[in-house]
Amino acid sequence: MYRSHVLICGGTGCTSSGSERIINTLEKELKEAGLAEEIKVIRTGCFGLCALGPIMVVYPEGAFYSMVTPEDIPEIVSEHFVKGRIVTRLLYQETVAEDGAITSLDDTNFYKKQLRIALHNCGVINPENINEYIAYDGYQALGKVLTEMKPADVIKVLLDAGLRGRGGGGFPTGKKWEFAAAQPAGQKYVVCNADEGDPGAFMDRSILEGDPHVVIEAMAIAGYAIGADTGVVYVRAEYPIAVKRLQIAIDQAREAGLLGKDIFGTGFNFDIHIRLGAGAFVCGEETALLTSIEGHRGEPRPRPPYPAVAGLFGKPTIINNVETFANIPPIIRKGVEWYRQIGTERSKGTKVFALGGKISNTGLVEVPMGTTLREIVEEIGGGIPGGGTFKAAQTGGPSGGCIPASLMDTPIDYDSLMAIGSMMGSGGLIVMDQTTCMVDIAKFFLEFTVDESCGKCVPCRIGTKRLYEMLDKVTQGKATMEDLDKMEALCYHIKESALCGLGQTAPNPVLSTLRYFRDEYVAHIEEKRCPAGVCKALLSYHILEDKCIGCTICARNCPVGCISGTVKQPHKIDNTACIKCGACEEKCRFGAIVKR
Repeated sequence: MYRSHVLICGGTGCTSSGSERIINTLEKELKEAGLAEEIKVIRTGCFGLCALGPIMVVYPEGAFYSMVTPEDIPEIVSEHFVKGRIVTRLLYQETVAEDGAITSLDDTNFYKKQLRIALHNCGVINPENINEYIAYDGYQALGKVLTEMKPADVIKVLLDAGLRGRGGGGFPTGKKWEFAAAQPAGQKYVVCNADEGDPGAFMDRSILEGDPHVVIEAMAIAGYAIGADTGVVYVRAEYPIAVKRLQIAIDQAREAGLLGKDIFGTGFNFDIHIRLGAGAFVCGEETALLTSIEGHRGEPRPRPPYPAVAGLFGKPTIINNVETFANIPPIIRKGVEWYRQIGTERSKGTKVFALGGKISNTGLVEVPMGTTLREIVEEIGGGIPGGGTFKAAQTGGPSGGCIPASLMDTPIDYDSLMAIGSMMGSGGLIVMDQTTCMVDIAKFFLEFTVDESCGKCVPCRIGTKRLYEMLDKVTQGKATMEDLDKMEALCYHIKESALCGLGQTAPNPVLSTLRYFRDEYVAHIEEKRCPAGVCKALLSYHILEDKCIGCTICARNCPVGCISGTVKQPHKIDNTACIKCGACEEKCRFGAIVKR
């Protein structure tokens, strides 16, 4: 019997910050202090507050230590575990009350508006121990389905619950399963799309790292519902921790009789295999993913037929992403009415977002559908660092759109986002402040799309390239207003004629920035000016004579010697020679150098 349990984040974020060294040092210090049999150290999944990693939580006290270093461990062991005195300076300060008492994490701004369904076990259990998953009601849903429900009953539960796919399109999950179940009996497949390719997105990775059994259980339920005996998880090879833990979980489930032949003695057979993806963004599109699993170059296929009719190896196949599967066991266990109370009329349940960019609390959040963008940014996210001003948020990654400050009170759900020119996507949410150039942002996402295009169809292969070139022309100050009209027209041509969803949504960042930030495009074109001071071709540096004291530090740090002046006299910059590196502005201690 352990008197304390220490949960340490073992997700990719904290691992990259050194959590493995924390674990090794802690185990060594506990052993030397004779406490190895009293204090249990557990490697768990993501707690959500990724910017504060490495994270260590000690129970039963609930002490939430953040940004822990190996050098802090001896103090934690001697003070907390030996003397019973919590090391307050290492605590996440929002968990410390005015009287010094520890408050619940649930009461902090980051957590109090969250509702964890897909992430409910992340940061709670050891993902490499099937017994811990079972202790938290794991595999109860599968047992209930196999012993109490018919396949049609399972599909009806999902239809009634209103679960929509969390991979981007928001198609009703129950409908997809219903189509596959209606196909003639024979070989069918269940595929989990874990090929998470959006820049800044790490929702699916975190679920696989922190709670892999929930995906296994859900896939087995899907197999029963549609009449499939084989599942495939397609996960990108860049997720080594997720792949390792998923394989461990599959092996444990097989050993426990929860995968394989005659599960729960019901005669139902189902097994799962892992296939590694090479990191192609297009393989997030379901038909390209299937093509890749089959051993071919990942390229989308024309639809119809849809995968539910002719999918993997031409057989009926359902494809859902990790987060969608993670919602299914809780729905089966807790019931339709419980789930339908969460979210909005047409968007039920919660959504996981990877919150990043110019935001104080970078990390993973899960909120009920209908939560406003303002609540996510200002309350959960802690606002813009350094007192900056919110400018926009990009949802849906390269396929989504930019939401301006004027629409911060928009509810985050499928229909509301589509109405304002964005989309839910898989769940990336990038926050931007006043220092962001919206033309440059559109160009960034287009550059990504151009690089990742599979090249199969002309609208995506050539259209996005021409669109990128037009954007580059704007940022260079060489475009005309006529170019702006041509660019907008090209966006609609690509949307209407590209082969797959990724190509069709590629123009969204351009269209949304044109819709809400057209004045920035006009400034680039007519005034030859970047309002945010980002586009180098339109920048120039100037020295304010009333602030310059002639210290010469700018001249001494200029790599091309374009700053002239004498000591104690205002200096000048020769903009014909300036390479716009910004070294002078960075080094000036008097705020005498500005960029325009």
